Amino acid sequence: MDEPTGREAPLLSLDHVSKRFGGVAAVKSVTLDVAKGEFVSLLGPSGCGKTTTLQMIAGFLAPSSGAIRLAGRDLGLVAPARRGLGIVFQSYALFPHMSAAENVAFGLEMRGVARAERETRVREALAMVGLAGYESRFPRRLSGGQQQRVALARALVIRPEVLLLDEPLSNLDAKLREEMQIELRQIQRSLGTTTILVTHDQNEAMALSDRLVVMNKGAVEQIASPQEAYERPASPFVARFLGKTNEFAGVAENGVAHIGRLAAPAPPGLSGPVVAVVRPERLRFAEPGAPGLPARVMARIFQGDHWLYQFDTPAGAALMLRANDGAALPAEGETAALTWRAQDAALRARAPE
Repeated sequence: MDEPTGREAPLLSLDHVSKRFGGVAAVKSVTLDVAKGEFVSLLGPSGCGKTTTLQMIAGFLAPSSGAIRLAGRDLGLVAPARRGLGIVFQSYALFPHMSAAENVAFGLEMRGVARAERETRVREALAMVGLAGYESRFPRRLSGGQQQRVALARALVIRPEVLLLDEPLSNLDAKLREEMQIELRQIQRSLGTTTILVTHDQNEAMALSDRLVVMNKGAVEQIASPQEAYERPASPFVARFLGKTNEFAGVAENGVAHIGRLAAPAPPGLSGPVVAVVRPERLRFAEPGAPGLPARVMARIFQGDHWLYQFDTPAGAALMLRANDGAALPAEGETAALTWRAQDAALRARAPE
């Protein structure tokens, strides 16, 4: 597993943390170190254990085994309200009878912060999320995006050591979600707040995160930067979950992987049946006479700035994203030869059929 960014000791550590509900293992031995100021996303499909992991960090669930430490302190006996964490829920969980300012001030009141300081910090927090002048508005008079901002201000105003985000943007429409992703990342960078995001949205996680923790069936499949996980997936699940992918069957022998007429260096120790994982945008048409994987165009779909191609090849079905640059391209039913750079393929052993 990748080490956290930076050289300092991790701020947050999960040490072989597991959670069982009866006979069901919801989370299986998750180990993760998060550096101060890092933005980490727990990413995976519904039921993969990401929300359960977040709830154990927050203190809403107790681990069945393993330990969670914050700045070296074991959180096992620390109540949720005393962990120094800020939390933004999917539903925002605003108090409907309180104004925006009162919602943001609530955590400060519970901590006994003096009124003058409380009012200053609330004003600064609302301004930080773009809601200066909205102090007296009640949730029913705020849009979904504005409610999300109030929830974020409420979590940040207590100056948490770690900010926990549980699918905070999932209730927003696509355009507003993209805008809030940019704002959230800018706020996180400016404050340097260590942040853990739970999401099932691959694009959101890759846009926001320093590292991804890709989970499946309660276990961690890969911990890596977004680019590393996308371009060098550690498992077939990661490859497929993070976007469209091609998996070409071939054979490796004597340090060389052969996919049709194409050959590329194989990693040490890899021999026998292999799969080359290549993203659709990395496929190219081979130059005339150059080695390539024979392919027949099954479909060619116009998508504005690019074409989506579907091919049938001896090594399996293939997808290609080809820029609409005005060049002459093969039509449906025609044949072509496909190629890719060696560094654009992730090679792994092919599982027995």
